Amino acid sequence: MREIDLGNIRNEAKTLRAGDRVTLTGILHTARDAAHKRVCALLAAGEPLPFALGGAVVYYAGPTPTKPGHVIGSCGPTTSGRMDSYTPALLARGLAAMVGKGERSAAVCASIVEHAAPYFCAVGGAGALAARCVESCEEIAFADLGCESVKRLVVRQFPVILAIDIYGGNLFARQEK
Repeated sequence: MREIDLGNIRNEAKTLRAGDRVTLTGILHTARDAAHKRVCALLAAGEPLPFALGGAVVYYAGPTPTKPGHVIGSCGPTTSGRMDSYTPALLARGLAAMVGKGERSAAVCASIVEHAAPYFCAVGGAGALAARCVESCEEIAFADLGCESVKRLVVRQFPVILAIDIYGGNLFARQEK
């Protein structure tokens, strides 16, 4: 399995195709639908964001509370479609990639190609295993949202599958026979 440096995701994405199994190393920001709603409200109001969108990679996850002696609780992906109404605007402002689970809308798929920002899928139901790849976790915004607050994760060899590539390849698209 090839390791992808999230700090160089724009260049790395050019070499990947839907179906590629890779590991991600670098910084992920967690954000689910409540956080997406707030980030978009901040954008609309011209307010500063909790993290720079340019080059950022968002992981659609809401980690569970951290147990003593651990870096993070379980941190499996959530259903990505819940963020679809926010995604094209975030991609237009520089979001570089996304990690979640499940299909994306036609508008998001088009925006992925337009902005060359791949969509990776993590394995649902394996949150405890995903947590083993997290080296550090820092809450950076919206603490009142609890597990849905925005967190900055440093991950190493986080396993994913490229579901939608920057050329329009899509694991979820039905193939005509």
